[in-house]
Amino acid sequence: MLTEREILSTLEMLENEHLDLRTVTLGINLLDCASHDLKRFQDNVLSKINDLAGGLVRTCDRVGNKYGIPVVNKRISVSPIAVAAAPFSSSQMIDIAHTLNRAAQDVNVDFIGGFSALVEKGIAKGDRALIDAIPEALAGTDRVCASINVASTRAGINMDAVYLMGQKIKRAASLTARRDGIACAKLCVFANIPQDIPFMAGAYLGIGEADAVINVGVSGPGVVKKAIDRALAADPRMDLGQISELIKRTAYKVTRVGELIGREVAANLDIRFGVVDLSLAPTPNVGDSVGEIFQSLGLLSIGVPGTTAALALLNDAVKKGGAFASSHVGGLSGAFIPVSEDLNISESAAAGHLTLEKLEAITSVCSVGLDMVALPGDTSDETLAAIIADEMAIGVINKKTTATRLIPVPGKNAGDKAHFGGLLGQAVIIPVNNSRGANRFIRLGGRIPAPIQSLVN
Repeated sequence: MLTEREILSTLEMLENEHLDLRTVTLGINLLDCASHDLKRFQDNVLSKINDLAGGLVRTCDRVGNKYGIPVVNKRISVSPIAVAAAPFSSSQMIDIAHTLNRAAQDVNVDFIGGFSALVEKGIAKGDRALIDAIPEALAGTDRVCASINVASTRAGINMDAVYLMGQKIKRAASLTARRDGIACAKLCVFANIPQDIPFMAGAYLGIGEADAVINVGVSGPGVVKKAIDRALAADPRMDLGQISELIKRTAYKVTRVGELIGREVAANLDIRFGVVDLSLAPTPNVGDSVGEIFQSLGLLSIGVPGTTAALALLNDAVKKGGAFASSHVGGLSGAFIPVSEDLNISESAAAGHLTLEKLEAITSVCSVGLDMVALPGDTSDETLAAIIADEMAIGVINKKTTATRLIPVPGKNAGDKAHFGGLLGQAVIIPVNNSRGANRFIRLGGRIPAPIQSLVN
């Protein structure tokens, strides 16, 4: 139960600190739509999505208006299409992507995720067809998002899949060259992907989930920054342990707000409530930045020495606060560092404080990985795959979820700017070591085995 003071501080978050419900994501199981006939499968998918999601946007708006808490994005995640549409060819998978896009337009959601495959241990026929379809599918649609899980702590890293994804990212960028490779902004490559992510581009409905479920994603980097600023202004002698407690209390309140809205939306739609994902997901707006939190903690900028320790503190406190607030915390829940989507982080990269190598280092303690990172357009597919492999190793060895969302921007070089628009923002293109060189290690393929501790537990 919130105290009167906590209620008043929550109202302050709403009015002045950019607190919102970043997304309500309706997960829909499409496995019962299965058919060997493409037209029948497409009709089944359209019918089921329209039946379950037809009232989603309207309900979110009504509940958000009731509490004065805007629901910024309304989204859908579906069962992995590589499983639900396993009989179909690559060209038919592209047709299915257009069907998903039409369904998203019909119910007026922002994005639909689940053009996905899980290939950490091997690539099945349906998986290969979907992966081959990704470049054209994402370039030809505006609301479809894709995610491929290529590694896990139990299985190790599927290096054949990693190399393949390097090639598909390069192709997707070239097909949207006039828009700075924006198709790649809708594609995540994962290790240890959760089954209940509400945030795009990684959202899909896991095999172990209910037939339909509401998952919510709450964000509040501005809220956390303002709380730290106020506390240090009142008591400059606060230490990091006390600041951690402050972040936990703030995360608790934000999580409670998210669960309140999510449960009411679920009840109105007569759909099961799933999880709250409390992730500090920024936007390009001033005051809604994860990067600014590092400055409030006393660092010159994200990327300078001390960044990894500060992010570890932040991520840990957010997770603990969320877990105390709700028994239904899931997804990623922590701190995101998407370069283009956070104005402060983008500026730090432009100033040279944040390099690709430092980004990789700090992903060892954050909730996701190399997110919305713009790279030179002539970066080879082998180098892209090598960057993915390095990030997957961090996730596998540390038993954590991590991912890459890499954008090799066609025709642009390190230091140039890429413009993606909207919540995707803009980013300075970061230089890459050996960007155009060959990489025989990647071409060896096979599977990097799982670490021993995952096999004996």
